[in-house]
Amino acid sequence: MVMNGMKWFSATAVLLLMLLLSRHAYAGYSTVLAALIVWAGSMAVMVQAAGLRKYVWVSMFTLIGVLFNPVLPVSLSRSSLLAADCATLAMFLLSLATLKSAPRLSIASLTDRTPGSLSL
Repeated sequence: MVMNGMKWFSATAVLLLMLLLSRHAYAGYSTVLAALIVWAGSMAVMVQAAGLRKYVWVSMFTLIGVLFNPVLPVSLSRSSLLAADCATLAMFLLSLATLKSAPRLSIASLTDRTPGSLSL
């Protein structure tokens, strides 16, 4: 549940980044904030994919994390950055459909009677 929210939030940040890039040459703090959100989302999805042993997804989201790194940003031309944003948006939306964690099972209660148990 939390992971799906993070993926949707990151996809929205990529969309916001694409809109800011198309309207302004440099949007300042909002671009840095959107890049930070996308970076954090890519790192979270990378950890989820590693837990599910989907190593192709790990490598793709590591590449997205490097591309949107807020500390050492990668400088790309405007058209290639727009293409990278579109690919990143597609990856986040695709990860929503394909990377599903198994639900955690609840712990059985010690006081609950199990069906078919014998009393002492």
